[in-house]
Amino acid sequence: MADGWFTTFTNCRLCINGKLVEDQFVVSEDTGKILHRTGYIGGEIVDLEEGIIAPGFLELQTNGVNGFHFTHFEDAEQYQQRLDDTAKYYVTEGVTGFWATIPTVSSDDFQKILPSLRPRSIPDGATLLGAHCEGPYLHPSKKGAHNEFLFQQPTTEPQTIYGEANLKNIKLCTLAPELPSSTPLIRTLTANNTRVSLGHSTATFSDGLSALSAGATALTHVFNAMSPLHHRNPGLPGLITAPAINNPYYSLITDGHHLDPSIATLLYRANPAKCILITDSVELAGLPDGVYPGHAQIPQPQEKRGALVTVAGTEIMVGGCLSLQ
Repeated sequence: MADGWFTTFTNCRLCINGKLVEDQFVVSEDTGKILHRTGYIGGEIVDLEEGIIAPGFLELQTNGVNGFHFTHFEDAEQYQQRLDDTAKYYVTEGVTGFWATIPTVSSDDFQKILPSLRPRSIPDGATLLGAHCEGPYLHPSKKGAHNEFLFQQPTTEPQTIYGEANLKNIKLCTLAPELPSSTPLIRTLTANNTRVSLGHSTATFSDGLSALSAGATALTHVFNAMSPLHHRNPGLPGLITAPAINNPYYSLITDGHHLDPSIATLLYRANPAKCILITDSVELAGLPDGVYPGHAQIPQPQEKRGALVTVAGTEIMVGGCLSLQ
């Protein structure tokens, strides 16, 4: 076959249609394209010793890593350099694309940070796919580690909070659907090509169905900062097994702290095709255990103990410290 130079990876397992298949993998050295797996003779041969070839991870919710939180903005040049460094680190963890999560901060901070989160390729690093704004349209009783004094009602237009020119950089927005006027907000965001996820919420099952009908498509870190599943009031978690035409994607933090492993397994088995694993990592991921200062989201000190990060002196979890590997 006339495809120029190519490399054949042998003795490997490929992820094909959700299953691991023992086969070989052929890549064109000229174009980088994946070629048909048979019919090639010669070229370089690499024995992967039963290794797995699979697509890279996509990190939907990460607040930072290695001492850099995505709210740590000094100036555009400094911020871009830290983003680039972070993207190069993510590749070493198997992540090939990420959405930088900005939690609830002031409107001034949102409008200062979001221009730098334009989707772009980063040489030798994971691709920046845009911003995930987790707030400020959240419910105060499910604030988690967010600053409730910065929360906004859906009647405040997103361009007022995020800045008109920055809306194109926001690819995902987490909000609480039980807040008044959330339906028009969901429609506004989705009309701007921003996906909407439901979280930090006391919403009922009915509230959730209404939000899905308005255009929401996901649930954010199920069971965390969310009303629990009850046999007479299933809440947002009950949407996971809603009719297939309307059931949402849903994200899980499977670090052993945010969810008991048995609950994570139960959720995954309920609808495996829509399950998304996230780290919800914070800037303390990759750092030694200890007490660290807060930032634009959390003014209080934070304490890291292994994979667990809490607001110092409390049991309020801030985020995760594990990778997707």
